[in-house]
Amino acid sequence: MHLDVQELRNFYYRSDLGRAAQKTLRAEIAKIWPEAKGQTVVGFGFAVPFLRPYLTDARRVIALMPGPQGVIRWPSDLPNISVLCEEIFWPVETGHVDKLLVMHGLETSEQPSALLEECWRVLGPGGSALFVVPNRAGLWSRSDKTPFGFGRPYSQGQLESQLKLHNFMPVRHAMALHQHPSHRRFWRKTADMWERLGGKLSVVVVGGVLMVEATKRVQAPGGPGLREAVRKPLRALAPKPKAKPI
Repeated sequence: MHLDVQELRNFYYRSDLGRAAQKTLRAEIAKIWPEAKGQTVVGFGFAVPFLRPYLTDARRVIALMPGPQGVIRWPSDLPNISVLCEEIFWPVETGHVDKLLVMHGLETSEQPSALLEECWRVLGPGGSALFVVPNRAGLWSRSDKTPFGFGRPYSQGQLESQLKLHNFMPVRHAMALHQHPSHRRFWRKTADMWERLGGKLSVVVVGGVLMVEATKRVQAPGGPGLREAVRKPLRALAPKPKAKPI
């Protein structure tokens, strides 16, 4: 079940906790995708807080928002690039996306398999998809004060298995949001400290969000062709036997 787009906007843009989460996640995404010069960047779900760094250099940026969630105009200070779409039918050409960010999309989808197939369809050769989901072992998935407390949380193994099942090859993973998902002043003031500590001691301070980068895996052709060794191959190119002396 998708959250309402107004709730997502209010969290990321109008609350201290949401702005802190936006800052942390944007920094982690920048480590994985430092630039997108001349590329097509697409976000699905509610990815707009994290697409702004690519507006300057990318060839095209598109924010896809599923119908059950709703859509907002974005960015507010530039021509609109957000699009309301069907969850599993995107108005994007096959194989034309260089970078695909799925945020608040996979864990809330009622058709995750079909959604991953659509992700695979639009991603181009050599493209990269980044899936951001709630961590099953983290505190953020247990709190309904944030959007990460809704939908299906994942473990890293579950997410990577799901991606491999749909012909994605995981190449990198990370954790983020080690801070406590609380609006209280103490946790807000110490948020940066917890993020630094979590980056060094991720086993002790578990991140609330999992991030997995994956590439598109293309199957080898499986059509008709020579499938087994020929028992009696032609000898046309074999060297001629030496003539026996008379």
